[in-house]
Amino acid sequence: MSAESIESKYNLKELQVNALLEITQAINNNLSETSLYKIYEFTLRANLRTQKLALFVLDDEWGCKIWFGTSRSCEEEIPAEDMLGLKTVTKLSEERDDIFGEFDYALPVIHKDRTLAIVFVGGMLTNHDQATTSSNLRFIQALSNIILVAIENKKLARQQLEQESLRKELEIASDVQHFLFPESLPYGPRLKIEASYLPHDRIGGDYYDYIPLNKNQFLLCIADVSGKGIPAALLMSNFQASLRTLVRQTGNLREIIEELNYQILENAKGEKFITFFVCIYDHTLKTLAYINAGHNPPVLINGEDVQWLKEGSTVLGAMHPLPFINEGFITDLEDFVLFCYTDGVTETQNEEEEEFGEHRLSNFFKDHHTRDLKKIHHDIIIALDNFKGKNGYRDDITILSCKINP
Repeated sequence: MSAESIESKYNLKELQVNALLEITQAINNNLSETSLYKIYEFTLRANLRTQKLALFVLDDEWGCKIWFGTSRSCEEEIPAEDMLGLKTVTKLSEERDDIFGEFDYALPVIHKDRTLAIVFVGGMLTNHDQATTSSNLRFIQALSNIILVAIENKKLARQQLEQESLRKELEIASDVQHFLFPESLPYGPRLKIEASYLPHDRIGGDYYDYIPLNKNQFLLCIADVSGKGIPAALLMSNFQASLRTLVRQTGNLREIIEELNYQILENAKGEKFITFFVCIYDHTLKTLAYINAGHNPPVLINGEDVQWLKEGSTVLGAMHPLPFINEGFITDLEDFVLFCYTDGVTETQNEEEEEFGEHRLSNFFKDHHTRDLKKIHHDIIIALDNFKGKNGYRDDITILSCKINP
C-alpha cells in the first residue's frame, strides 16, 4: 500500500473521529433535533464528500428529513415496501425506476429491534475502492444510529414531560370538578336529597347542585356538558360559578336561563353546549317552577300521578337568544318524589346493544319510589350493572333525587 493511500485512509479516519466527537458534543449540549440534523448533513456532505443521500425517519409515519444530490426532491417520497423490512446494509439495484434507483445502498437504522430510519447513499462506488466504501458505509450507519437514537430519546423525554403535565392537569381538573358538587345534601324528615355520580373517565361532564334560597325555597339542578375531559370540567366550573352568582341576584328562572345561555356561548364560542334542568320548590306555596333546557326529562311522582318534566327550551350555548323559553309550573305539591338523571343512565346498553331507555327507568321509579332514596339509588345502579352485562358504561352516570314529606 502506497504512502499516499495510507495517508488518505488516515485522514479519512481522523475526519470520522472528529465527526463523532462533534456529534457527541452536540448531543451532550442538548441541541435541538433540527440542529442535530444539520450537523449530520454537514458531516456527510462536506467532510466525507457524500454525493447523494436521503434520510427517511419513522415518526408517526415515514418522512424525509434530509436529502441532497438527487435529480428531484425526496420530500414527498416514502421508502418502498421492499425496503421497510431491511435489517442490514443492502446494495440497491441499478434497474429501479423510482427515486431510490439513484442510490447505491440502503442502510437501516435499528434500535431495540425497531427500525428508526433508513439512509440511502449514492455516488460512492465511483469515488472509492470497495474497502473504503465499506468503511464509509459502516461509519454512516454508526453516525446515523447515534443521531437517531439521541433524537428518539429526546422524543421519549418530551412525551414523558407531556404525560406528566397532562397528569397534573387531569388532577387539577378532577379537583375542580369535585368542588362543583355540594359538600352535603339535606336528608331530614321534611326534605331528603340524594345524589349518585359515577364518572365514565377520570374527568366527567356532569353536574348537579342544591342551593337553599331562603327558609321556604330551594333550587335543584342537574346538567351535562357536551364532551368530556379538561375543557368540559372548566366550562362546567364556570357554569356553576355563574349560576350561583345569578341565584343571589334573582329567583326568576327565565332570567337565569337567558344569562346562562349567553355566558356559555361567550365562553365556548358555540363549540360546546350544556343540557340543563333547574327547578325551584316553595315549601309554603307548595309549588314547583322549572325549566328544562334540552335535558333528559326528570320524573315527578305525586301519589299515583307520574309526570315527565319537559317544559323549557333548547340546549344552552348553541344560539343566542334562545328561540323559546317555557316555564313549567306545578301546584299543590306537598308529598312527592322527583328523580333527575343524565343520559348516561338511559343510554346504558346491554350486550344486544339495546338501551336501558326511559321506559325501564320510569317503571323502576314507579315500582320503587316509596323506598328510601339511598336504597333507590343503590338498586338502580345494581339494575344498570345487571342490564349492561359485560358491556362497559359509555358515559357518566348521575342521579339526583328529591323527596318532600308534608
